[in-house]
Amino acid sequence: MTFEQLGLSPALLQAVQEKGYTEPSPVQAQAIPAVLSGRDVMAAAQTGTGKTAGFTLPILQRLQESGPLKPHRTRALILTPTRELAAQVADSVDTYGAHLPLKSTVVFGGVKINPQIARLRRGIDILIATPGRLLDLHGQGEVSFDDLEILVLDEADRMLDMGFIHDIRRILKLLPAQRQNLLFSATFANEIRELTTKLLHNPVEVEVAAANATADTVEQWVYPVDKKRKSALLRELVETNNWTQVLVFSRTKHGANRLAQQLDKAGLEAAAIHGNKSQNARTRALDGFKRGKVRVLVATDIAARGLDIAQLPQVVNFDLPNVPEDYVHRIGRTGRAGASGRAYSLVSADEIKQLNAIEQVIQRHLTREYIGGFEPEHEVPASAPLRRPQKSGQNRPKHSGGGVGDGKHTSRGRGSEGHNRPRRRRRSRAGAKAS
Repeated sequence: MTFEQLGLSPALLQAVQEKGYTEPSPVQAQAIPAVLSGRDVMAAAQTGTGKTAGFTLPILQRLQESGPLKPHRTRALILTPTRELAAQVADSVDTYGAHLPLKSTVVFGGVKINPQIARLRRGIDILIATPGRLLDLHGQGEVSFDDLEILVLDEADRMLDMGFIHDIRRILKLLPAQRQNLLFSATFANEIRELTTKLLHNPVEVEVAAANATADTVEQWVYPVDKKRKSALLRELVETNNWTQVLVFSRTKHGANRLAQQLDKAGLEAAAIHGNKSQNARTRALDGFKRGKVRVLVATDIAARGLDIAQLPQVVNFDLPNVPEDYVHRIGRTGRAGASGRAYSLVSADEIKQLNAIEQVIQRHLTREYIGGFEPEHEVPASAPLRRPQKSGQNRPKHSGGGVGDGKHTSRGRGSEGHNRPRRRRRSRAGAKAS
């Protein structure tokens, strides 16, 4: 299938071509025609599948006859959970709408509100916003929803996880009843389906990956190590494999700051990104990471959600997440858009509960390997047996060669950019239970 066959306008096809894309991804091939037809849509797709273009392209098409701008007017509203994701979606709207007469803007907290008010007063067609700042602006009379035609909830599962459900309900009460609703989520969890029953009307369902499946293109390993030696092992991995760009996940903001400082003192350019950082600090850290000035970016789950970093070779879980589904989102930062990626989890004995929960969610045992010189004094207990999902319609994810816990590895040597497995490894010990 081609983008031309989806019925997109010449202006959008030109923008897509300039971006270098020739064929739509599976989520785009299913979502774009449904949105163009005016239907409500609920789509589940893991990160890196092109879902942002799956709704920005058809929205631009539906709004391309913009008419005269009105002060405070908003015709399409895209809600996102984080500032980074809002900025990413805004970039997508700007890129694909480059040859259309539409106006868009993005608003979120952490920055001055007056420039955002000035743009809204000039009138816009597409507004990308985080819930809190949007409610602030509406409370000041700077946003009008009288002309709203389309509502998008992006990363809806993360919005619920972050406690935005009350803000979302407040916003929904402000919107006109007649509108098109689009909901995009990593999964169709029960909470999401409950939300859709009240929000969507006879929606088209688009699901391109099994619930909580990890990408086939991401190879994954667990490195057992004592907690006190995690920082040293991370430095060993970065230096020995000459990783020039690695995203590292920390469970807490304090832990992210501490780890970034330790790495910096060891001569590895590092920066932390989390919710307590100002928006300018977060933007500088991310920009430095993308430009290669920051070698290691240490992030918390909330700050990392929505990060769009092209061709990120690897991610490291310095701490396992407390919410097992977050593991899927974390490693989804690599292996995007068909590219290969690698995910390494540094796991200590006290994290066995989190490890078991993750393996139950992804329905795979993660392959364990030991790095020479870093074998733990306190062994990580053997994984619990996998339990089949009980919910109807939830199938066991399928993975291709080199995927989760299949014991097959396509790369054996050391690569200059970390595209091969780290050196100084030892074979898995008996009892690690790789399935």
